[in-house]
Amino acid sequence: MTGPSRPDRPAEGERSRGYAREQADRRSGDRFGGDRERGDRPGGDRRGGDRFGGDRRDTRRPVRPAVDLPRQVAYEAIAAVHRDDAFANLVLPTMLREAGLSGRDAAFATELTYGTLRHTGTLDAIVTDAAGRDVQRIDPPVRDALRLGAYQLLHTRVPAHAAVSSTVDLVRRVGPGATGFANAVLREIAGRDADAWVAKLAPAEETDPIGHLALAYSHPQWIVRAFAEALGGDLGETTRLLIEDNERPPVHLCARPGLADPVALADEVGGAPGAFSPYAVYLPGGAPGDLAAVADGRAHVQDEGSQLVADALANAPLDGPDGRWLDLCAGPGGKSGLLGALAATRGARLTAVEVAEHRARLVAQATRGLPVTVLHTDGRSVGDDPKLPEGHFDRVLVDAPCTGLGSLRRRPESRWRRQPADLPPLTRLQRELLTAALRAVRPGGVVAYVTCSPHVVETHVTVTEASRRCGLPVDFVDARPLLPAGMPGLGDGPTVQLWPHRHGTDAMFLAVLRRG
Repeated sequence: MTGPSRPDRPAEGERSRGYAREQADRRSGDRFGGDRERGDRPGGDRRGGDRFGGDRRDTRRPVRPAVDLPRQVAYEAIAAVHRDDAFANLVLPTMLREAGLSGRDAAFATELTYGTLRHTGTLDAIVTDAAGRDVQRIDPPVRDALRLGAYQLLHTRVPAHAAVSSTVDLVRRVGPGATGFANAVLREIAGRDADAWVAKLAPAEETDPIGHLALAYSHPQWIVRAFAEALGGDLGETTRLLIEDNERPPVHLCARPGLADPVALADEVGGAPGAFSPYAVYLPGGAPGDLAAVADGRAHVQDEGSQLVADALANAPLDGPDGRWLDLCAGPGGKSGLLGALAATRGARLTAVEVAEHRARLVAQATRGLPVTVLHTDGRSVGDDPKLPEGHFDRVLVDAPCTGLGSLRRRPESRWRRQPADLPPLTRLQRELLTAALRAVRPGGVVAYVTCSPHVVETHVTVTEASRRCGLPVDFVDARPLLPAGMPGLGDGPTVQLWPHRHGTDAMFLAVLRRG
């Protein structure tokens, strides 16, 4: 295993006591839980003790230190994810704006937030060992601060003394009685680098390769096992995928056909044209929502893999009419935006269906000015809803709800929230939606089934079962020729699985079916 990546630490931002004091706790007067007197279990549970005497009450009056803004914002975002089930990509931008962070300080806060969330599983194992107690028995605010400090020690170039002292300052705010405990735990962690901790804690690679990979690359074991199965049992390639999952993903823009040229857009935003999608632009950084092209609807943020599967549906060979397109699971609207723009260039019209009202509003916003009709209804109502008649549409997209295991690099908290028990209800819904799509498409029309997951139960099993049970004549179309010529690693067909480590995209699955 190679040594951990340790990116340069940006220059320290100005410390601000005022900002720290002004942050109101969402629950009890201090956002950081600064009124807590203990750093272990809520309520002062003294069970078990620990090697550092963390159960001793600190009777001194707590000092309110200045915690530098990037670390403070990162802590707030991490705490919101764990406390409120928030998504980092939604809460962090708002926190950065409220704190007035930009440039290198914003980049540092973002690195700390996403890096800590990606590595949570391994960090928790290390904190457990260093503390001599299960990490779940540490008071949640202190636990999040220790995760943040451990990430700095093991995965950045922040000097150890700065990582320890800044985290202890933070703990003094969020759990005043736990400062000595936190200091001792962090110094214990600092005594080894990331590789040495993995060597100490991970199962032996020879006897438990899945367990070893799970701890070494911070993924739940069931996800590592699912990835390995989807990759044909190749553990070397599975390792490369796990490594890529822990890298910061680039921002991809979609230049909407007919509205923006990707080369001109790349020049406009200081980016570069994508490697595969004819509409992709790679953005070097910054806030894409602030770009004029995004604000005026010429482009939108969308992973290149999502662009490729939508474009594959639009380019699938078709005999007969080609004016009625359907997106059966449209929210939040990225693929509908691309399909709507393509439809406009061909004189077609897209019907975009979304069952959740707030997501239907997002679809309407994303497709404003395009030939798109948004329906707030259940996609499974084909044949019952007069606006979704059977055998009516020429092209149908089923971007099915799924576990999202293909986008863990963009939503790192999802790897710790998803469980194997999520699969049965999701795969049942996927089969029902694909069956509805096959009813909605006309004979000779095409359906693209898409998931942002490589799990074989959500991909091959769902497609095979739905096509077998639907009671309609269905043929698989080889999806490989529908993707750019020369694109590597597309497998044996007829379906296609994209991968972060092979293609630089999310792990999108694509199956194209034609109704007989």
